[in-house]
This record gives sequence, structure tokens and C-alpha cells, in this order.
Amino acid sequence: MASLFPSQTDDAADMPELSEINVTPFIDVMLVLLIIFMVVSPLATVDLKIDLPAASAKPEPRPDKALFVSLKADRSLYLGETAVARAQLGSLLDAQTGGDRQRTLFFQADKQAAYEDVLGVMDALRQAGYLKVGLVGREGE
Repeated sequence: MASLFPSQTDDAADMPELSEINVTPFIDVMLVLLIIFMVVSPLATVDLKIDLPAASAKPEPRPDKALFVSLKADRSLYLGETAVARAQLGSLLDAQTGGDRQRTLFFQADKQAAYEDVLGVMDALRQAGYLKVGLVGREGE
């Protein structure tokens, strides 16, 4: 008995196998996502002037031999309770720590200190090789 439809197995045997993946839909989706991210990314940045609050985390216990670097509002810099010049900070830290640059330093800055001064001290600590710096804040009320 003859079928109304030709046998598909006969046609499939004559056609070569196609092993390539069609990537056109993938490229279309990626281009749409790229356009969405290009439009949305400028909206994700926020430029607001804010007054940072005090830390609300429980304070960690103070280590036995904590070494504090302090910056006052008048730009004076202290290592412990001794005033130091910013240019001498690295050598004085080496003397205090015995050259142990893996030791954690604690940096505290006055609330009225300029942001560029805070970053300047952080940069001086980095240039001196002290990369483990803990920032000290006042306890929340």
C-alpha cells in the first residue's frame, strides 16, 4: 500500500549530517543585552554628598601591641602618640615594627580631616609596604 507522504527516512539518508551550531540567535541576544547594559550602566552610579554614620559593628578586642597611625584635622600625623612627618612615616614604621610589613596597622582620622589627606596617608602606608591597614571608627550610639 502506497503512502500519501514520502518516506522521511529515505530523504534523511541522502542528506549529509549538519554538525555546525547556529549561533545567530545567541549573537542577537548578546547584542540586545549589550545595548541594555550600555543604557542602564550610567544610571547605576550615584554621586551624592553624604555624612557617613558611625560604625554599628561590635568592636574587636584591641591587640596587645597595636600600632596606631593618626591624622588630626590640622593635617598633623602621629605614630602612636609621637608626631611624625609624612616623609619619615615609612622609616619610623620600619623601626617600630622591626621591618615586619605583615603587621596590621590601625589608621584613624579626624572627622574634619580632608579626604585627600586621608588618602595621602593611606598611599604613604602603601608605598612603605604596609598593606594591612585597619580603619578605626568611633562606636555607634
